[in-house]
Amino acid sequence: MYPNVQAYDRGVMFNPDGRLFQVEYAKEAVRKGATSIGIVGKDSVVLVAHKNINDPLAVPSTIQKVFRIDSQICATYSGMVSDGLHIIDTARSNTQNHRMLFDEIKSIESLSKNISAYMMQATQYGGMRPYAVSLLVGGIDDYGPRLFEIEPGASFLGYKADAIGSGKKVAMEMLLKEYEENMTLEKALELGVKVIKKVSETKLNEDNLDIGYVTIKDGFTLLSREKIKEYI
Repeated sequence: MYPNVQAYDRGVMFNPDGRLFQVEYAKEAVRKGATSIGIVGKDSVVLVAHKNINDPLAVPSTIQKVFRIDSQICATYSGMVSDGLHIIDTARSNTQNHRMLFDEIKSIESLSKNISAYMMQATQYGGMRPYAVSLLVGGIDDYGPRLFEIEPGASFLGYKADAIGSGKKVAMEMLLKEYEENMTLEKALELGVKVIKKVSETKLNEDNLDIGYVTIKDGFTLLSREKIKEYI
């Protein structure tokens, strides 16, 4: 039994067991967030995100989960909405600054490192709290289609297919069974929607689903409500 255990609960500091309670709480907030899926295809990266809309008077179009970061980079998040939108804006500023300085699209891994470093500050200093959000950042750079997950503890890792949010466990089991190397764009889209259908507690429709993808030919595309209907 450690003396004054609650002291480790009030700020970002390690307890004697090497745990950061505030980071663990942030991860728990992500586990309660809506599920998002990322899939790397042969020449594309697909993001499919569920939107939790609990208020019947809410306007669905004002809630967005898949975002354009640059012409060939997109991202989605799970967790606290305000934190997610803030990190998305930070990613956009980062890629815009890089484009202005070097006249090129930033690599997906480099962007993920920068976002990770930005989020890490909230795990190191007093008076701050960790960001209660995980992100999937995908796109196409000089190394081809790539996908990275960034979690509240500020670590990041590349994936061929990944899930974040409340349905992560079941979604990952499905992706392990059904993901194939060099998937076509259509197959990746169909798999992403299939996984979200499996883990969603509510019936999917064009109002509570966001789908976006990046291809070498067309860059980032966010599907319209009419197009989403075709995959549901």
